Amino acid sequence: MASDNWLYRKVGVGAPDVTTAVERGLYSVSGKLLHLQLGKLVCVGRNYADHAKELGNSVPSKPLLFMKPAHAVQPLQHERIYIPTQFGACHHELELAVLISAPMRNVSAVKALDYVAGYGLALDLTLRDVQNELKVEGAPWERAKAFDGSAPLGPFVAATVFGDLGKASFQLYKNDQLQQDGKVSDMIFSVAELLAEISSVFTLEPGDVVLTGTPAGVGPLQPGDNLKMQLTSGNQQQWDWHTRVADEAEHKGRSNA
Repeated sequence: MASDNWLYRKVGVGAPDVTTAVERGLYSVSGKLLHLQLGKLVCVGRNYADHAKELGNSVPSKPLLFMKPAHAVQPLQHERIYIPTQFGACHHELELAVLISAPMRNVSAVKALDYVAGYGLALDLTLRDVQNELKVEGAPWERAKAFDGSAPLGPFVAATVFGDLGKASFQLYKNDQLQQDGKVSDMIFSVAELLAEISSVFTLEPGDVVLTGTPAGVGPLQPGDNLKMQLTSGNQQQWDWHTRVADEAEHKGRSNA
């Protein structure tokens, strides 16, 4: 597998076991490559009522699904994340990310969480101006949602030590100001319901990641913004990750030229 210029760096978050997606692989915090290779990302839209309202969208009667390819991933916890600036506004959407541990096909909600390896955070970067144009045209969203680097993905905390998922929460701070405050209990469709619905449509494989929707507070990113992402598990363990937003044009070595 060819390596790019996103180098793995230990994030120093300590126990419990944490993994991170880098170069389309999954690594332990010690840098050891795990047996799971990053697969597809299945994303959920409008899974928080307040977020649907803030964008003037209706609340769906069933999960709204779309996908990002593995090349959408860039490391969330590195010194910088990179955004395109030539297509208009690029919005942050912080989401709980779910790492799949075993093949899932037509799995019931009762058993769905048994197939989870861990939980983490991801940003669903969205080219909002492009998305709005696509909506008017009735066209798919991939240009706005699935571009290279559109899914900064952070470390995963092992599900076995995560505690009660329904008590978990996550926050995004931009330049020290709280922007998004999400509680898993506020989801329209629970994680178990999402996994059951997704597995009835797409087979989920080990290494696939499900992004479970974003709470209200989305907004534009600018180069130079400082971000802090905070994850609190069901047993009230807490992790913080910090990064800085940079223009994609500054990132060297991303092309094959």
